Amino acid sequence: MRLDKKISSLDNLIYTNYRVTHGLRMGLAFVLTFMFVRLTHLPEATWPLITLVVVMGPISFWGNVVQRVSERIIGTIGGSIAGMIALWLELYSLPVMLAWCGLVVFASGYLALGKRAYAGLLLGVTLAVIIGAGPGDMETALWRSGDVLIGSLLALLFSSIYPQRAFIHWRMQMSDYLMSLNKLHSAWLSPNMLERPRLQKKLKQAMTQMIKMRALHAASSKESHIPREVFDATQTLCRNLLCTLELLADAYWSSRESHFIMLNARTLRHTQRSILDALEKLSYLLRNGSIGDELKISIQLNESAVELQELMQSMNRGKNQEAQIYGYVWLSMQVTDQLKSLGDLMAMAMDKNEPVVAAQPES
Repeated sequence: MRLDKKISSLDNLIYTNYRVTHGLRMGLAFVLTFMFVRLTHLPEATWPLITLVVVMGPISFWGNVVQRVSERIIGTIGGSIAGMIALWLELYSLPVMLAWCGLVVFASGYLALGKRAYAGLLLGVTLAVIIGAGPGDMETALWRSGDVLIGSLLALLFSSIYPQRAFIHWRMQMSDYLMSLNKLHSAWLSPNMLERPRLQKKLKQAMTQMIKMRALHAASSKESHIPREVFDATQTLCRNLLCTLELLADAYWSSRESHFIMLNARTLRHTQRSILDALEKLSYLLRNGSIGDELKISIQLNESAVELQELMQSMNRGKNQEAQIYGYVWLSMQVTDQLKSLGDLMAMAMDKNEPVVAAQPES
């Protein structure tokens, strides 16, 4: 997968209504699987249907479905072997069979809290399914094991048809988040406002957007083959950017005198427009994948950074400069640096010909 692929109108419709899409996919998959087991007269036919719902239900993203199916198969094979051993042992000694089952379930519980939690859980579940067949009934045990595997493979098949990708969700949510920051910053520093606007609700919504994106990192990394560290570094930059913009607004509205000075300073107004423009272009970049825009963003931010540096030097030479104005200029420089880092990180992820190296932003 590449980040530079444009999100089409159809993609936008499907991913915006992903819960409806997921429900329709599961419903269609269930009906087709039911017809398959009914027409083929498959023994123990309920298990493919149960497995289909269990595998597809909780997670709809392609990156997680593949992992879930592989762990389901591993757990099923292990549980099937353990179950058939238990049925064989029951023919000779019930206490030995119970001891064996206790040992297997202990292993299931131990593994269920580890890295392969789902495989560990399925080890115990499959064991329970198999031993319900009755003492020595290997034929039923084998059919149940095979049906579970068939259900897992059918779940993988149906999930692979126009799959929902966490990577696309991440792009769309990141794009929306950056536009939220654009609107917040624009409202905070609007020259038309006589007092600081009350945007706590919008700020909370932006923070919620940012937190939700973290849940997509693991699946996005598997789908796109971009290191997980890239997504984590982007998350850290987004968090820092939101905090810095809020501090910037605090400095802007800290006192009436300094507010009017900053309001009429040409360099600071230019920097504000550059920040808003950079946020909008980065948001557009994620949606449309316009390679080359990130270079324009970097050049524009570099120009603002140079102007701010010159302003800082002139302020250091001056006397009786208000701390609020000095802090505002310094925070503006921090925002431009963070936006440049964010743009560079996205550019590295977009270019499939370049190795993707995660930046290390400050926490």
